[in-house]
Amino acid sequence: MIPFNKPLITGNENKYIQEVFSKNKYSGDGGFTQQCHKWLEGFTGTKKALLTTSCTHATEIAAILLDIQPGDEVIMPSYTFVSTANPFALRGAKIVFVDVRPDTMNIDERKIEAAITPKTKAIVPVHYAGVSCDMDTIMQIAEKHKLWVVEDAAQGIDAYYKGKHLGAIGHLGCLSFHETKNIHCGEGGALLINDPQFIQRAEIIREKGTNRSRFLRGEVDKYTWVDVGSSYLPSELNAAFLLAQFEAVKEITQQRVALWDEYYKIFKPLAQDGFIEISFVPEDCMHNGHLFFIKLRDIDQRQELIDYLKANGIYSVFHYIPLHSAEAGEKLGIFAGQDEFTTLESERLLRLPMYYDLKTDQVNYIKDKACSFFA
Repeated sequence: MIPFNKPLITGNENKYIQEVFSKNKYSGDGGFTQQCHKWLEGFTGTKKALLTTSCTHATEIAAILLDIQPGDEVIMPSYTFVSTANPFALRGAKIVFVDVRPDTMNIDERKIEAAITPKTKAIVPVHYAGVSCDMDTIMQIAEKHKLWVVEDAAQGIDAYYKGKHLGAIGHLGCLSFHETKNIHCGEGGALLINDPQFIQRAEIIREKGTNRSRFLRGEVDKYTWVDVGSSYLPSELNAAFLLAQFEAVKEITQQRVALWDEYYKIFKPLAQDGFIEISFVPEDCMHNGHLFFIKLRDIDQRQELIDYLKANGIYSVFHYIPLHSAEAGEKLGIFAGQDEFTTLESERLLRLPMYYDLKTDQVNYIKDKACSFFA
């Protein structure tokens, strides 16, 4: 059986967790958390990195930092996970969905400006599959209209746009370390703060609205409640696990990209023959092999292939149901412009197994079964 995903263990996770046990310090912001912060700042080039319990919570902090209020509008693609929209909806914002590009499934940068109104507060590009959106265009639009940019880089660790790490280009960026991601700690995330004006308040929001971080640095003689906030700190056990994964990130990315390249090579003939379309990476983007997708003729053919692969021991999955078509999306958001590609392309897309321990012969087996399906 070939699973769709298999969470990676690098080998040092248990060693570092045992160190946590020996130090008898389990709550957040201990030594391993601080090492993770330092590593992320050096690796991504962000001004400040803060570990969180999830990418969702990192985005919640971002929404509070931007002072999102009821009646504000936030632009994002509909083809994304609910965690992109929920943090802003919780603050009372109207979610404004924009169509995607069919080649990358990222937000169509050419359609953003038409969705801007006097109520627009922020743009949230989602880097699908670790492939960057057109960030030059998006940042130019944001500067022109005085908008904030929050990058949803949940799938973007060790992926780049023109040499810049994803999540470290906009004003704020959010990463995920869920077990389905390239590196993980079971459940976890991080907020990347690229605009220094947000650093001090982000620490406060993350620490339940207190100035505890300033107290620990000796900047104040006691700590107290100074702002809104919540408990967004992961435990030291999560941070210890995550640090082991950070240390292996280049090896992990190299292996996943090699598997992606193998998929691309062996599925290209099926694409050239018109049976499928395959993943695309623009020239300015360096991806991380997070996922490999193909597109079928329509939703029915996709389900037929899912069933066929499963019967042959291969687990493949479709991905997001567009948010604007969901019950909550209809209540909390609006689709700006025409849904030309979002629904159509989402119904055709199929994700194939992708994980570090996947073998080349398994990739070839998947290809052989796909070829026999189309034959």
